[in-house]
Amino acid sequence: MRLSQPQWPQNLPTRTIVNVATLGPIGQRLRAPGTWGSGAGLLYFTVAFAGLGPLGNLALSALGVYLAIGFCGEAETRLGRTDPGEVVLDEFVAIPLCFLGWQWLPATWPNAAIFLAGFALFRLFDIVKPFGIRRLQRLPGGWGVVVDDVVAALAACATLHLAGAFWP
Repeated sequence: MRLSQPQWPQNLPTRTIVNVATLGPIGQRLRAPGTWGSGAGLLYFTVAFAGLGPLGNLALSALGVYLAIGFCGEAETRLGRTDPGEVVLDEFVAIPLCFLGWQWLPATWPNAAIFLAGFALFRLFDIVKPFGIRRLQRLPGGWGVVVDDVVAALAACATLHLAGAFWP
């Protein structure tokens, strides 16, 4: 199977593509846009995902990832740069995956602690890119922009669950 950039965003105006991919002022005007985009993603998770089970999270995340691949890949083309720093839709849609099955973590962990730990682990894995995550950026178009963040989020999720499994 060959991954290719979705064609549907090509007909959208540049302003729309860039504003969606950067989450408007979050990516365009703030320092450390990836962190702010992740913070917006955490808010997105708490509003839209926290009440969902793992299957609901996966379904809604799959839709978000598909849309992000289209918007982020087209933004790369329109901005003329590979994985531009101001494009933060990838972090935004990946963050909910940090919390797959978060309800099963130890009940003694306050929700706020789980969410902050997931956020911190995601940022760590997104910045450091261990476990071959960096190689995923070589995927074509929006795939390379988004998939590395998805894998960083899943690594953060696995780390949270491993910590929970060994929690006394």
